[in-house]
Amino acid sequence: MIVLVPGVPALLPSYASIDNPVADLRAACLDAVGTLGPRVRVVAPTDLGARVAEHLLATLGAEPAADATDVLVVGNGSAKRTEKAPGHLDERAVVFDDDLRRALLEPLPTALSGLDPQLADELWADVDGIRELGDLLRPGTTAEVRYDGDPFGVQYWVICWA
Repeated sequence: MIVLVPGVPALLPSYASIDNPVADLRAACLDAVGTLGPRVRVVAPTDLGARVAEHLLATLGAEPAADATDVLVVGNGSAKRTEKAPGHLDERAVVFDDDLRRALLEPLPTALSGLDPQLADELWADVDGIRELGDLLRPGTTAEVRYDGDPFGVQYWVICWA
């Protein structure tokens, strides 16, 4: 099983508040990570992504293991989808995210591996882990989308592949 979750700071306990602005995203992440076994290989190239993965796994009693067959990937689309997004509006963001969504859902391993790192950086998209999905997914693998939204102008997905 492979699961993709976003590296969202709001998922961490240190960012918790009385108002939970990402309750549905948090529920989808916990539900998806709950489908993984007790030992999980983590693909989270950023410090924030690693912290999110560690927290989600610990919440469910799972632990990271380099040799595990289940994989948790942390990454997200652009952070420039609206004027109020962290990176403000960039007209290229929606097209980038639509192309990325298609590559994740079909899946298109070559498109995932070949994501343009410069464009991703310009759009504030965290795709280093997602690029590794190009080596993990095969065409025809069924994707189950648990969350697809852009709160705060940032594109987040929670997707499971069996």
